[in-house]
Amino acid sequence: MTTLSDSYPAPTNTRGAPYPRVHPDGSITFQLKAPGARRVQVQPGGMDNGLGSEPYDMTRDAEGVWTRTIPSGVPGFHYYWFVVDGLAVNDPGSETFFGYNRQTSGIELPEGPEVAAYYHPQAVPHGDVRLRWYWANTTQSWRRAYIYTPSGYDTDLDKRYPVLYLQHGGGEDERGWTTQGHMNFIMDNAIAAGRAVPMIVVMECNYACEPGQSAPPPVVSLVRTRPPRLSQVITRLIVDDLISMVDGSFRTLTDRTNRAIAGLSMGSCVALQTALHNLDLFDTIGVFSGPPLGDEDDVGMVAAAGGPMDDAAVFNDRVHLLWFGAGTGEPREWGITQRRLVELDEAGIYYTYWETPDVAHEWLTWRRCLNEFVTLLFR
Repeated sequence: MTTLSDSYPAPTNTRGAPYPRVHPDGSITFQLKAPGARRVQVQPGGMDNGLGSEPYDMTRDAEGVWTRTIPSGVPGFHYYWFVVDGLAVNDPGSETFFGYNRQTSGIELPEGPEVAAYYHPQAVPHGDVRLRWYWANTTQSWRRAYIYTPSGYDTDLDKRYPVLYLQHGGGEDERGWTTQGHMNFIMDNAIAAGRAVPMIVVMECNYACEPGQSAPPPVVSLVRTRPPRLSQVITRLIVDDLISMVDGSFRTLTDRTNRAIAGLSMGSCVALQTALHNLDLFDTIGVFSGPPLGDEDDVGMVAAAGGPMDDAAVFNDRVHLLWFGAGTGEPREWGITQRRLVELDEAGIYYTYWETPDVAHEWLTWRRCLNEFVTLLFR
């Protein structure tokens, strides 16, 4: 049985907020003061994110304070919000993070400090995350990118660096890999340990529209044989605008063997869509928790690629690394990944696969994927 005395405020709480509280068994107590409310619920982010999908009813005390302890969650980062008389509201005790296409409450269920050290700041040289605005001709709009430069970038001015383009997931944006994913600490620690070579990491928003369009597309399709869709705009933007901005503004190595692209969930579709049809630009592709590649789950990767993977010998010669990672606690994406690997085996396509046990469709899975993936880049 859990008690408040054995719990502690979540590390993602706002400064001084006592709730939500994490218990040693991983259960979480949420609390909200709403004296005029008739019904209050905790709504987890859903899908395979590790907190469940259905709302939890909260209990009101005489002072109008609503409380609920929910069962043990999977370690990692989880979105959630309150539903107050049918209205979705954020938890004033939690920091907010951009997910579900809006600012959303989030909670971190910590791992042990030694296990999690790779994505926490350590006593090692630190790189910088720079915010760069640029004009994109593809969308006829100003865009922003978050760009990680490794330690030493501003002191060794003759050195040039390979580049990883790193895509976020659906409903998130270019801030996610730094804010939720702790990408910069993962890179700092991996580079300092000699596990990864120093590199630049570029993070841009996966949503892009044709000029004059007001709403981003909800999905990305890898399929090229269908009529043109808004989802193709992001590939054109990366190829025609983003790469040239990065190469023109930073000291990069500009040949394809020094350029990789990877993404999580929906971002993995962006990575595949972009790289497979621009193999003159990319040497390496990373797929973290890859979802369906088209409108249906049964669209195969080779068929969806529409040509680049038809000749296995040519593809294997051109692509240095095709990397897949998934968590066993995300049944949908893990299952899809297994089907993709069977298909690639049958087609004779080389790949590398890595999985992490138990973790769900959330940022802990993708932190672990990135930590493994970068060790293989630009060797």
